[in-house]
Amino acid sequence: MRQILIIGAGRSSSSLIKYLLDKSEHENLHITIADVSLESAKKRTNNHSKATAIALDVFDSDSRIKAIEKADIVISMLPAHLHIEVAKNCVTLGKHMVTASYISKEMKAVHEEATAKGLVFMNEIGLDPGIDHMSAMKIIDEIRESGAEMLLFESFCGGLVAPESDTNLWNYKFTWNPRNVVLAGQGGASMFIQEGTYKYIPYHKLFRRTEFLTINGSGKFEAYANRDSLKYRSIYGLENIPTMYRGTIRKVGFSRAWNVFVQLGMTDDTYTIENSENMSYRDFTNLFLAYSPSDSVELKFRSYLKIDQDDIMWDKFVELDIFNPNKKIGLKNATPAQILQKILMDSWTLQADDKDMIVMHHKFGYKNQHGKHQIESSMVIKGDDQTYTAMAKTVGLPVAMATLRILNGEITTPGVQLPISKEVYEPILKELEEYGITFIEKEVPYLGYNPESVKG
Repeated sequence: MRQILIIGAGRSSSSLIKYLLDKSEHENLHITIADVSLESAKKRTNNHSKATAIALDVFDSDSRIKAIEKADIVISMLPAHLHIEVAKNCVTLGKHMVTASYISKEMKAVHEEATAKGLVFMNEIGLDPGIDHMSAMKIIDEIRESGAEMLLFESFCGGLVAPESDTNLWNYKFTWNPRNVVLAGQGGASMFIQEGTYKYIPYHKLFRRTEFLTINGSGKFEAYANRDSLKYRSIYGLENIPTMYRGTIRKVGFSRAWNVFVQLGMTDDTYTIENSENMSYRDFTNLFLAYSPSDSVELKFRSYLKIDQDDIMWDKFVELDIFNPNKKIGLKNATPAQILQKILMDSWTLQADDKDMIVMHHKFGYKNQHGKHQIESSMVIKGDDQTYTAMAKTVGLPVAMATLRILNGEITTPGVQLPISKEVYEPILKELEEYGITFIEKEVPYLGYNPESVKG
């Protein structure tokens, strides 16, 4: 029996585990689910005869090595910074490995040894990164094979709340790690190239430089720039392309309101606040406003940020209850970002009957002997429930499909890699269609620079 080890039984693992268990009889698989919480691991097995749950502290090297030794292939669903110790063990023990995370410098460092041993180390095979790579490369390769020249590539993705579960003024709920949402865009300028001109957006300007998108009858959205779009020119073989931009999708109006938190300093994660556990939400908000013994916190907030009382923006902040004097933070020595995350989780956590939604949208501009052309490719996926979310499906299914193909010798190119070769993306994209994960492609007039955009 072929052994698959999955390390990490968090929210994104549900569809991954279900897929492999559904295939286990036919493919002669046994799946070991390892997590620091044995209860979480057991919950994911669903009492299946081909699954075993084990408690595993990934920092316990002896236990980690023992678990990896028994496997034929290892899937790491751990936080990205924890993959490397697993990867080193996999190289030493001769095991293939799959992750959904971006390739780190540390992961790149094991490439030569993994290649020499014929081991496939597939990374960036989730949603974003993952499905974005595969769906983009499919069309980019088709355009190149036709002899055309690529002029433009823009790619956008967002984890959102489905319209039927959209119950707040921000039109947003957490579908992924809330901390990543609060810290989005920090750590350096967002970089891209537009019509041959390099553009850099510093963090304090990021959420006021957005692009507007209308996607396949699903409505109007906005997108802010991801950190470094430029590196994808070499990854996708588009070194000379005039326009390359990657962005994160939100509903229109989100970024303008979120920018208030940025300007106030509430997303800062570099220092801690004394006595934070005893502060109220109102105290926290007042920390970032000027001292005035006569003006209320609300008045100072509106005045400083130039928000009118009848502006929908004001209602968004009132809805979050950030002026409540009775709600306590309850977090000791917390950073502003940690406190903001706690406040937002009160309002933005998915409820039991809520559904999430993933939206992905690509634009491809190219030139051939007949002139300039543009293709748009879009995917909109809704979750089933709180367990089998759209996020869990779109992250977990590509991971599972790649794992099985590596195990079956259908993906054989060794080394540390991402899914940009036809060997990988063609069969996986085709199988994803069986699970309702499909793209709608259409030809549109070539627009080049989007006149609706304020990103430049």
